[in-house]
Amino acid sequence: MNSIATNIHSTRASAPFDLKASGGTDTARAVVWSIAGSDSGGGAGLQADLRALAAFGVHGCTAVAAITAQNSVAVTRVEPVSAELLDAQLAALAQDLPPQSIKTGLLGSVENLRVVCRWVDRLRAQGLTVALVVDPVLGSTTGAGFADEALVQAYVTELLPRATLVTPNRGEAQRLLAAARRGDPDGDVEAMADALSALANPALAVAITGGDVSQPDGMASDWLISPQASGWLSLPRVDTAHQHGTGCTFASTAAAALASGYCVADAVVLAKMATTHALRHGYAAGAGAGPVSAQSDFAQHAINLPAFTPSTAGRAPAPAFPALRDPALGVYAVVDSAAWVRRVLDAGIRTVQLRIKDAQDPTLEAQVREAIAMANVTPGAQLFINDHWQLALRLGAYGVHVGQEDLDQVDLHALRQAGVRLGISTHSYWEVARAWAQRPSYIACGPIFATQSKDMPWIPQGLDNLRYWADVLPVPVVGIAGIDTRNMAEVAAQGVAGAAVITAITRADDPDAACHQLMAEFAQGRGMARDALPVRARPTL
Repeated sequence: MNSIATNIHSTRASAPFDLKASGGTDTARAVVWSIAGSDSGGGAGLQADLRALAAFGVHGCTAVAAITAQNSVAVTRVEPVSAELLDAQLAALAQDLPPQSIKTGLLGSVENLRVVCRWVDRLRAQGLTVALVVDPVLGSTTGAGFADEALVQAYVTELLPRATLVTPNRGEAQRLLAAARRGDPDGDVEAMADALSALANPALAVAITGGDVSQPDGMASDWLISPQASGWLSLPRVDTAHQHGTGCTFASTAAAALASGYCVADAVVLAKMATTHALRHGYAAGAGAGPVSAQSDFAQHAINLPAFTPSTAGRAPAPAFPALRDPALGVYAVVDSAAWVRRVLDAGIRTVQLRIKDAQDPTLEAQVREAIAMANVTPGAQLFINDHWQLALRLGAYGVHVGQEDLDQVDLHALRQAGVRLGISTHSYWEVARAWAQRPSYIACGPIFATQSKDMPWIPQGLDNLRYWADVLPVPVVGIAGIDTRNMAEVAAQGVAGAAVITAITRADDPDAACHQLMAEFAQGRGMARDALPVRARPTL
């Protein structure tokens, strides 16, 4: 079985999703091709794809692979276009609007599938990095079949080996595996995803969606395998009869995110958020199930942020960790010795992290004990022990801070039971979703700026991203990495609870003066109106 793993290389740091800043006519947008069927009822297919792509803020192009006669209650006819016509559509697009990603839906024939394969190969041979998201539309929810066995076989042997991500529901995954003769098509979801992933080299990213299956826990859960992480993405099921086009919305949003530079795991988290929000805005159109309605503000609501967990046992929201005694963390000093803890406390800083990375340091326990004792007698102090959770638990620490790479090793239940506060570092959407699943006391987001203190594979997020997370997350947010006296006021002005600093104190010529200046800058920033801040470029998607 796969489990959540540390992200080694994300193509993009987590970014805000704010279309209010994107309306200029000169703004270049990523291009996504949707190659799918036309739904005469307007609920799914190319029509749903275009709504989802527009909601994300990319430019959607369409190539009609099939024409359907359908309404909200039935599909009465499906007719593939000729391979020559599909090829002509793609040739015209390639000449003027080459894609950053391609999303496929209903293809209608083996010949059309092979046209898609040839164009994916041709574009990549030209040096274009083109992501391919395959939504294997094999039938409709009303029972109409869209693919014979020859077409399903072509998916397995020709299209999926070229794909970046495949997004089947459980029934579609079983049918693909039956055609591939891989494993037990009646096996569990995680085993099916493993078998599908093995159909490509390098391994294919797989998101088996579960919104069509009612679960006893009331959750809608998707199983993801990706190069960055694997696990369950879960949100409470949206109780609505209007769910037509959910698969199209999910796959199209993932394609839009990949085109915009997000890694696969982040793209799937965004797809989950967008689809859930679209379900909440579904509406009646005709006598049957109405369409979902993709909305551009889907990423602005914490209610849409899924929990990312490694097992079915953790799909429901976890009990929350205790709230901070004072959520106004302010300047958050990260230091590597008890002596430094004493120095920053004496200078007036009240949020401190003791970060001793060497677990074999013979003075580790003594320093943790001393730091805890100092914090306990300092009014308003909130001390977090980095990583060494067992020692912190045994010595009665107020709080623990862990990174993503250590989260699997921590006994979270024991920390909750003891009333320990928990902070978790994050760098991307999927890491925030993983942290959010544990309902921590605070979430740290970064790197905000480039930093010398730690070698990170992450793109600096900047102030716009920090503002986004401070606005969206319902727990205190701490900005991390590259923060010093030059930018502290602007960091604080983004509405964060705290701003972590290391070298701005520990490498300062006068650390005590640096502490006072940082606190003054933070206080000044909190008093600034964010709308009065200098206008920066649109947040990078």
